[in-house]
Formats: sequence, C-alpha cells, structure tokens
Amino acid sequence: MPWLVLALLTALALAFYNFFIKLAADHVPAAVGAVVLQLVAAALGAAWLLRLKLQGQPLPVTSKGLWLAALAGLGVGLGEILTFVVFSRGVPSSVGTPVIVGGSVLLTAVLGLVVLREALTLPQALGLLLIVGGIALLARGH
Repeated sequence: MPWLVLALLTALALAFYNFFIKLAADHVPAAVGAVVLQLVAAALGAAWLLRLKLQGQPLPVTSKGLWLAALAGLGVGLGEILTFVVFSRGVPSSVGTPVIVGGSVLLTAVLGLVVLREALTLPQALGLLLIVGGIALLARGH
C-alpha cells in the first residue's frame, strides 16, 4: 500500500481518536478516559504483536528502540490526558483538535529541523507558516 494511502488512513484513525475524546470528555474524568484509552490501545498493540509473532515475523528489539518508544508513550499519555482536560473545558472539537494537531505538527517539524537537522523546502516552510496562522485564527475566535 502506498505511503500516502497509509498516511490518510492514519489521519482517519487520529480523527476518530480526537473526536471520541471530545465526546468522552463530558462523561469521564481525564485520568479515567486516558487510562481506558491506553488499555484499549495496549490490547490492540498486543494483538498485533501476537499476530506478527505467530506469523514468524522477525521482531528485532534494541534497548534504544525500547527507550525511544517509552518516551513516545510518555508523550502520548500526557497528550491524551491534556486533550481530555482541554475538551472538558468546553472547547469545541472544531477548534481544539486543529490547534492540538496543528501545534503538534508544527513542533514536530521544529524538532526535526533543530534536533535531526532535516532540510525544509520553501513550500514546506510556507505550509508551516499557514499552520501558525491557522492556530492564531482558531485561538482568537474562541
């Protein structure tokens, strides 16, 4: 499957993720929602890992890879809790989600540029500036 199709499917999955957090935020405390979300995600990951293992797929693991995955888990766990908190304060999904996701994209790009020394083309830089403008417009209107 081409990477763009996979990326769009990922975007769809993350859209459902953000949408259902918004709906759940009015019905459960942030900590409860985050734990349930992470337990379901862990079960899904475990099922996928088991499937790969049963298929005989090689699963090379390094300590650096585990450490980096743990740091990613720390980031997503904190992000989930904070997303529940944002939405529990009445922020509309149409405002909060673009600010959170756009801000994440922008900050990830900055980390890629600064830490990984990745290059940025002019169209990509303009795209990031549009994200900044979009965040400013959304935050101002709410």
